[in-house]
Amino acid sequence: MIRFFKFPFGRSVDLRMSRFLTSLASLAVAASATTVLPASAQAQTTQSTPGKPGKPTPADDKDAPVNISAEQMTGRPDRQINLDRDVEVVRGETTIKSDKAEYRIIQDEVEATGHVWMKRLQDRYTGDKAVMNMDSGKGYVTNPTYLFGRGGGRGKAEQIDFLSNDQAKVTEGTYSTCEALDPDWYIQASTMDLDSGRDVGTMHGGVVYFKGVPILGAPLMSFPLSGERKSGVLPPTFGVTSTGGAELTVPYYFNIAPNRDLTLYPRYIARRGLQLGLDGRYLGETYSGETIVEGIQDRVTGTGRYSLSSVHTQTTASGLGFGWNFNKASDNDYPSDFSHSVTASTQRLLTRDAYVTYGGTYWSAVGRVTKYQLLQDVNNPIQKPYDRLPQLTLTAGRQDVGGFDLNFTSEFARFSNTFTTSGLTGDMVGGDRMYATPSVSYPIIRPGYFITPKASLDATTYRLNNVTLGAPTNLTRVVPTYSLDAGMTFERDTNMFGRDMTQTLEPRLFYVRTPYRDQNQYPNFDSGLADFNFAQIFSENRFVGHDRISDANQITGALVSRFIEENGLERLRMAVGQRFYFSDPRVTLDGTSATVNGSKSDLLLALGGQITNKLSLDNTVQYSETLKQMVRSNFGVRWQPAPKKVLNLTYRLDRTNATGLLKQMDISGQWPVSQRWYAVSRINYSIPDKTVAEGLLGMEYKADCWVFRLVAQRIPTASTKASTSFFIQLELNGFSKIGSNPLDALSASIPGYQVINKPDDITRY
Repeated sequence: MIRFFKFPFGRSVDLRMSRFLTSLASLAVAASATTVLPASAQAQTTQSTPGKPGKPTPADDKDAPVNISAEQMTGRPDRQINLDRDVEVVRGETTIKSDKAEYRIIQDEVEATGHVWMKRLQDRYTGDKAVMNMDSGKGYVTNPTYLFGRGGGRGKAEQIDFLSNDQAKVTEGTYSTCEALDPDWYIQASTMDLDSGRDVGTMHGGVVYFKGVPILGAPLMSFPLSGERKSGVLPPTFGVTSTGGAELTVPYYFNIAPNRDLTLYPRYIARRGLQLGLDGRYLGETYSGETIVEGIQDRVTGTGRYSLSSVHTQTTASGLGFGWNFNKASDNDYPSDFSHSVTASTQRLLTRDAYVTYGGTYWSAVGRVTKYQLLQDVNNPIQKPYDRLPQLTLTAGRQDVGGFDLNFTSEFARFSNTFTTSGLTGDMVGGDRMYATPSVSYPIIRPGYFITPKASLDATTYRLNNVTLGAPTNLTRVVPTYSLDAGMTFERDTNMFGRDMTQTLEPRLFYVRTPYRDQNQYPNFDSGLADFNFAQIFSENRFVGHDRISDANQITGALVSRFIEENGLERLRMAVGQRFYFSDPRVTLDGTSATVNGSKSDLLLALGGQITNKLSLDNTVQYSETLKQMVRSNFGVRWQPAPKKVLNLTYRLDRTNATGLLKQMDISGQWPVSQRWYAVSRINYSIPDKTVAEGLLGMEYKADCWVFRLVAQRIPTASTKASTSFFIQLELNGFSKIGSNPLDALSASIPGYQVINKPDDITRY
């Protein structure tokens, strides 16, 4: 074995070692001229480190050792070493292998030829010839192929020049994330600048080819090397809607900072014109927010139209917090004409809200101002909620003070609103409302049972304006409430579906007593009848808001049984509950209509849970024993036998719906129809109207390195209007998505939907 040692320039060298190296080098040169050196001859160049001789150092250490091995080597140890057969040169995180190589010691440079293979950090290269300065990281490879370890991108080129350890320039190169030798898609560019430090690639004269056909080109295009965010032009999105026709959007993304970004998205809508949009986001340890603004000179209406949405939340170290949620649209139809989501297109109330909060250990205070913009549907008009300018709230509480829990809530709010009738606008009853609600309870909690007696007092005062002639302007109400909540839990070991489980039996009783107070002359600023469900029947007030306090002399009973596995998974849950009235409640919302019929409420039933790993149920029923019919019901079942296989079936019935009888059947699913094709669909069918209220139908194709999606969606935008959108998207894995994105629509429409080109989540199967 032959070893060559390289010493740093400018340092003294031991004379005996120098003479030994010279003699050894002469022997190697002489031997190569007449004989073949023994196999496995090895040269090692090492930089001494005090206390740690010969230990490798990181790749960016200029004093890192260079290790060289080959079957045969000749040359001068102080100038140049010629390496032949099975050559390997290693320095830190850089490795070069080839048939032949020259290592120029003074320049610290390697020139390798013949079946060159090179590794730099996580990246791999092959080529005909490579020249690399091991110190600076500069060099080049001819006719290279390359594989980027972080993002899986790969390609080939005429030449790649390494400008530093982080930067490289590719000439006449390609880029793709496909592993095949003949990739389905790739980028061809005259030059590509790769910056692994910034994780960005920049193409000049780039063209995206799919199945050999050019589909996208740009004189300048940038892309991430590992999926990280970066500034640049994003791939265009295109689609078709029934309200605007063909649409084309070319966004530009500004990656301002790791926690700030900005997206500019001009969108051309064939029927309406050019819409400009801006989306800015920011995130910090104590704050976050997003602002979206859009505008268009609409050719259909001949007017300028716009929308604005801004959300911000922030807290400070002193406990002070503030934020806002501001939304505005130019006209009633803007969301339905330009939104592609069900939530946004059917939104009719736009909130404008700003608040300040401050709190201590046992208390908190909130100051808020709230206004609304109502987007009116002329075929189904509604009344705008009251504005609150301002609203001041104080809450306080102490737990376990000698066994008692003490709580206090108070609020002052100024309400105002307007009405419009036959084109005339006027002010509705408004004014100030202030209330204070102290409460005290004594929870007794023991293993297997609990008992909680509670007493509270509501004191409310009004100072009103715009009242009818003769109506009072000052009102005061004081109402006490007493309640007793008690429950027990029994457990037993059992077996279901061949699994050991724990079955519980949980009876619960809840008694409430609130005396009657006449509230017919009181305004209704924010109150409504609470939704009747298992959570509400254990509340003290049948109304939400604070303008109505229901009188009560009632008891609620419920029985719940659960089947729970040892790992905590609830396989089955059964529940039944009902409220019984000792006296009929008399307080109503409008002073005339009754809210309770009979001596007992409707019967609530529930059955649900993850029955098996593949089957889950969610069933609730509200049954009127007086009317002998179901008032509301929801029957749902989900079957998910494997990743990316799901079927959902839901039936909904609601006889209390304000717009009339609601009876719907909802069917949705995601299912593979072949090895690579997946069908996605959702149909929400209105049985009384015999129409499809909402629908979605599409296909997805999953290849090894790309996904194609074709989806059509119909969404209601008003009582008599609907919009149909078509999504066409080609997703090039690891590069970008081209076309309009249907993933939000798929996730919202199909419970259990999974993105087909993401790894399977098999933990639940």
